[in-house]
Amino acid sequence: MVAYLLSKPNGSWKASMKVWVGLPAAAAVVVVFLIFAGVAALPAAMAAVVEHTFVVSQVNLTRLCKETLVTVVNGQLPGPAIEVTEGDSVVVHVVNRSPYNMTIHWHGVKQRLNCWADGVPMVTQCPILPGRSFTYRFNVAGQEGTLWWHAHVPCLRATLHGALIIRPRHSPYPFAPKPDREIPVVIGEWWDMDLAQLDRNTMDGFLVDVPTGSTINGKLGDLYSCSGAAQDGFVLEVEPGKTYLLRLMNAALFSEYYLKVAGHRMTVVASDANYVRPYTTDVVAIAPGETMDVLLPADAPPGRSYYMAALAIQAPEPDVQVPPTITRGIVQYRSSSSDVAVDGVVVPAADPAVVMPDMPDQHDTTISFHFHGNLSSLRRRHRVPPARADDHMLVTLSLGSVCRDGGRACARSDSDESIIVGTMNDVSFRAPTAAAMPLLEAHYYGRGDMAMAAAAGVELRALPDAPLRVFNFTDPAYIPYGPKEAPLEPTEKQTTVRRFRHGAVVEVVFQDTAVMQSDSNPMHLHGHDMFVLAHGLGWVAVRFVADNPGTWYIHCHFDFHLSMGMVAVFIVEDGSSADTYLPPPPADLPKCGSNKGGLYLPEEFYLQK
Repeated sequence: MVAYLLSKPNGSWKASMKVWVGLPAAAAVVVVFLIFAGVAALPAAMAAVVEHTFVVSQVNLTRLCKETLVTVVNGQLPGPAIEVTEGDSVVVHVVNRSPYNMTIHWHGVKQRLNCWADGVPMVTQCPILPGRSFTYRFNVAGQEGTLWWHAHVPCLRATLHGALIIRPRHSPYPFAPKPDREIPVVIGEWWDMDLAQLDRNTMDGFLVDVPTGSTINGKLGDLYSCSGAAQDGFVLEVEPGKTYLLRLMNAALFSEYYLKVAGHRMTVVASDANYVRPYTTDVVAIAPGETMDVLLPADAPPGRSYYMAALAIQAPEPDVQVPPTITRGIVQYRSSSSDVAVDGVVVPAADPAVVMPDMPDQHDTTISFHFHGNLSSLRRRHRVPPARADDHMLVTLSLGSVCRDGGRACARSDSDESIIVGTMNDVSFRAPTAAAMPLLEAHYYGRGDMAMAAAAGVELRALPDAPLRVFNFTDPAYIPYGPKEAPLEPTEKQTTVRRFRHGAVVEVVFQDTAVMQSDSNPMHLHGHDMFVLAHGLGWVAVRFVADNPGTWYIHCHFDFHLSMGMVAVFIVEDGSSADTYLPPPPADLPKCGSNKGGLYLPEEFYLQK
């Protein structure tokens, strides 16, 4: 889950759990989620058990003069924050009162020998059916920093998410100054449509839906209005001379964001629960799924208030363009106004005391590339990358199409006869929604690919170690629909897996392609650390040690690419000793009923009839 990035000539490493791969038009960004491995469990007397109950239900929320039915946890958007200390155990009782099958993924939690709690429907567990409940149990030994949790049901995570904050147990933060206050800041999107329908549209190739707006902590801000009245926005009240730790999370479905605070510079001190060498900047780039810890000093002239703005990034033309989305809250000095923010109500935009930052061009993705390249690890408790690899893979991240009628011959280039899909090595992932049991259970009870496939009742295909077609992957002539790209479209949908022996060192080069897109691809591997060896515009090379047995999801964290099939499953076999075996499943692991559900939200699986 964690990647270690060699981002400096002097060999300083950045740890992370996700990597960005992009084309020259949309410069590659290496983003990583972190988890420290190999840390011994704390004595029981020192660690605590932190317990929560998550009730998933639907509520009506009003935004932009329109009432929308949304699915949330405990009636909150964002959902409740889980705050723990390194080494604690976490128990979360999930009660599903929504009409959808449900799982929760603890994004960034290592789940060492605990793949059962990873929360991927029909990959690690049967989903929690409407009216049912399930208790997730996991520990956070050896991890510190900002992580987050979200529904691993594509598109529903737009409203089902929250912070997971792990504070150090034995030592102070390895940066200065010590923050006077810590504030979770969640960048998200507001959709005034049925999110299950959004996923179905994406799966069916209708790629026309866009978010209504962007949010900070669930609030649209004063760039949006209802009958002429500005919408409420996020307000951070600060005192001159104090320092604030912003725990940033990007919960958006569709976009990476640039975040700036007018009149201020920020210092990045951690990324994806990995401490980094302090890096001072006036702009933060944060990808979908990524977290970033930044220090914000209240050192601007206190006579004014300052906007905190988040701007969605998109690839330039000839890529398909969508309306730009931006949101803003306010950093308000307590001495700057006689007005005091109440319940997060923002000072009106017309107030001359509010300063707006100069935002980057939404198409300038090189800023993100350089931002992430400037992050490097403090090397606290980090391992060094393995010197040699046992397995080598070149994985292209691309788009293709399948015939709508299930055949092999049909019109392409955005024709109604075909459906655009996401691919890894020219194969699009078919979610095992019709499986008799999740892939993890099938792996546990039926070792080997044939036995596993028989137990699950689905056909499995090995993910190729190299692309099926080789061409000039980054040629921008492939971006627009037409005769140039059409021959590269045909693909197929399969449940793709790749099996690794326990302890194998795996090297993967992710290569973006320009076929019908120039988006970057934030690739996220569950359950394992990744060492980022090198990266450039359109590619990234990583190594990881396959040392955590189970069935682990690897996917693009853009939800449209996830729904379209830019996904695979990495299977890690058991080792030879007791501490390298996957334990039996928990006794209360959900069972698959007639309404099985799965990775996506097709109506016949996810909606109660």
